[in-house]
Amino acid sequence: MACQSVTVVMDEQALLGLNPNADARYRQRAMAYFEQLKESQDAWEVCAEALAKGIYNDDHVKFFCFQVLEHQIKFRHAGLSAPQQQLIRECLMKWLQCQLIIPQPEKSFIRNKAAQVLALTFVMEYLTLWPKFFFDILSLVGSNPHGVDIYLRTLMAIDAEVVDRDIMHSPEETRRNTLIKDSMREQCIPSLVESWFQILQTYQQSHPELTCLCLEVVGAYVSWIDLNLIANDRFVNLLLSQMSMEELREEACDCLFEIVNKGMDPVDKTKLVESLCQVLQTAGFFNVEQEEDVDFLAKFSRLINGMGLSLVQSWTKLAKAGNVKEAADTLQALEAKVPLLLQLLVHEDDDISANIVGFCYDYLHVLKQLPQLTDQQKGNIEAIMLAVMKKLTYDDEYNFENEGEDEAMFVEYRKQLKMLLDRLAQVSPELLLEAVRRVFTNTMQNWQTAPFMEVEVAIRLVYMLGEALPASHGAHFSGDTAKTNALQEMMRTLVSCGVISYQHSSVALEFFETVVRYDKFFIVEPQHIPNVLMAFLDQRGLRHSSPKVRSRVAYLFSRFIKTLGRCIELVYYCHVCFRDQSLSSSFNRSICPLFKCLQKYHRYHWTDKSLS
Repeated sequence: MACQSVTVVMDEQALLGLNPNADARYRQRAMAYFEQLKESQDAWEVCAEALAKGIYNDDHVKFFCFQVLEHQIKFRHAGLSAPQQQLIRECLMKWLQCQLIIPQPEKSFIRNKAAQVLALTFVMEYLTLWPKFFFDILSLVGSNPHGVDIYLRTLMAIDAEVVDRDIMHSPEETRRNTLIKDSMREQCIPSLVESWFQILQTYQQSHPELTCLCLEVVGAYVSWIDLNLIANDRFVNLLLSQMSMEELREEACDCLFEIVNKGMDPVDKTKLVESLCQVLQTAGFFNVEQEEDVDFLAKFSRLINGMGLSLVQSWTKLAKAGNVKEAADTLQALEAKVPLLLQLLVHEDDDISANIVGFCYDYLHVLKQLPQLTDQQKGNIEAIMLAVMKKLTYDDEYNFENEGEDEAMFVEYRKQLKMLLDRLAQVSPELLLEAVRRVFTNTMQNWQTAPFMEVEVAIRLVYMLGEALPASHGAHFSGDTAKTNALQEMMRTLVSCGVISYQHSSVALEFFETVVRYDKFFIVEPQHIPNVLMAFLDQRGLRHSSPKVRSRVAYLFSRFIKTLGRCIELVYYCHVCFRDQSLSSSFNRSICPLFKCLQKYHRYHWTDKSLS
């Protein structure tokens, strides 16, 4: 059946309901009409002809017609007659032909929907009815930018239908998709790759948006096609040249990332990564401090992260297989990337830093598996420690009283850094303990003049040691003498140096969090209880000017007294506090649970008159 044989008769009143501003009555009629066209054996043909002939100018009507076709292809294709299936192919190609001559391209959402319909048609018919799908489209669109745009969008839609692992498929669909990929590899992939190269080369100056879309296509397809078609001199040189073009560099970086991320033999992967790194370094991309474009650097950091992870995976496979020389070569290649890793990890932009954390984490895992560390590797560990400690620091713009999206992102980033700190503790606990002690001691000696972020992070590091160097049931002050002495010394400094008087809510919160984490310190050195207890109860804690601090301290204080409530020193000081009528009367009764908790301990323990 040819497109011309269908007489277009559509319900014009129903089509009015497609307008977003239409009233409910028209919208309801449009929905009913949509259902009617979907379920009819042949009424949908009017939509196909409307698209082929370009009868309607309204974007909502065009989208509606594509939706009707999409339903027929997706759910009723097998029940269509051969002429009806031919009608769909002819109408889609005629619509595509129309795109080549219109002065302005269709709206983006129309082009995306058209690409989805073309992709569905491809999935249903490529193996049987339309084996020349790509050749027909390429011969039709030629070098027309509007046509090339639809071609590339269709390729991305096919990737979503056939390859995308995030989309669930039935076993039957999975088998069909495997056959489609196998057939494409045999019949058309080399021709498609050649078309991509021509598009990348032809439109990089005149139509950068098409070039970016083509780079996205290459990145999507490279995971399952022959890598040699892409990882060759002409393609890689073109990609590297586009990394120097402002409008293309981010997408070119993403494309290289997908190439590096492709599964392959570990020795070949190492060679690929090394060849790319050599070219990138020669071109000056490793000079991170000279690059001002943070968006590009975030992409570049992701690329280097992918390269690093690939080298780690190659080393792991080679070491496991007993390939000593190849494993040593790969480890050497891995070590050579550490200076660049450190530059990106310590970068002031957190997105750039966060994108390299995975490589850093896995590199430390490699070091953990080595029988002995070299001086250079120990130096790398210490450099990573210092970078993590620096990046844990808040910036001046962090809003502690009204935390929004930016603050939430930094909190998540801090969690990533904590994972690195925990990994560092596994690789070299002695180095970590010494580094934290050095930073903490130096900061506490000058806390009165230090910025709040330095004071907060110094205390935070001590807090994080509790998980990085875990102890059974929180017994941090027994067992390993070096660790115990270091922690005890830092806790003694924390509670006696007066830093709790620092006028910033983040410092106050970190102080109390740390005190409660290491509450067993006060069993070892109970003489510090009075100062800490008073800090909990006065304007530094429960009567702090910040509601956030007061609320959190209330919870932490309840934990503190539950842990140490039976400690005679704490009971005694609670008794003194409640005998002090000025403190007791000014104590905020709004924190009633704590007040009652203290009263309970006071009554329970002071029934013994020998303590009075």
